[in-house]
Amino acid sequence: MQEAAAATRIRVFWQPGCSSCLRTKEFLARQGIEFESIDVHNDPEGRAALAALGARSVPVVALGSKYTLCQSINDVIRFLDLKTKPTPPLPPEELVRKLALVLEANARYTRQFGAEYFRKPFRNRNRTPAGLTFHVFRVAEMGVQAAHQIDLRFEGFDDMPPPEWQAEDIAHWGESVREKLLDWWSKESDRSLSYDVPTYYGRRSMHEVLERTAWHSAQHTRQVMLMLESDGVAIDRPLTAEDLAGLPLPDEVWDK
Repeated sequence: MQEAAAATRIRVFWQPGCSSCLRTKEFLARQGIEFESIDVHNDPEGRAALAALGARSVPVVALGSKYTLCQSINDVIRFLDLKTKPTPPLPPEELVRKLALVLEANARYTRQFGAEYFRKPFRNRNRTPAGLTFHVFRVAEMGVQAAHQIDLRFEGFDDMPPPEWQAEDIAHWGESVREKLLDWWSKESDRSLSYDVPTYYGRRSMHEVLERTAWHSAQHTRQVMLMLESDGVAIDRPLTAEDLAGLPLPDEVWDK
């Protein structure tokens, strides 16, 4: 497949602000793999090409008419037949601890946004601080729901907060999501999380889903911090590299 990959143009379909998209592009670049980068949010022809493949979400890596979703780097490795392996995930208990820390921080940051800036689109994608802070908590909520065999559906990532919700409403709701996470973990009988759960990219181990949930929420919380900095706000106890160590985060915070 590596020879076929060299002979066939590799396309990566992505959109700005998408954590998995950024991680996929950085992973391929580190492997020395050349690819065509297609921003489906700002390129109508790119959106049409993605639809022609039959894919409904990003990121996607495509070779000709075949493609793979990239929620798992393992899927990209298998699709391109790469001779590399991703770093093993942190133990489940450590992932829960880091995710709880991220959710606590995101609630803190949510409360720092001014009302005027809270629903103002940021940079090159129609994503607002209100939408992004909510998204961090929704990602975590969906991860916990997966542990209860509730389908992890990609449409859930597009959910938005009720229009009347202010920063305090989102932060308060997010704190309840954190409580649900810790309650689930306190009652979890299989601490290895080796059992499978249903996702839109196939049945996966809960350990894998938890890792994705933790780094996905963490990456978007890094973006929340960037939004605050861009508005000239001093971040209240910013997350550190040590806080996030071991999570497979992209190097960059936001796609350019």
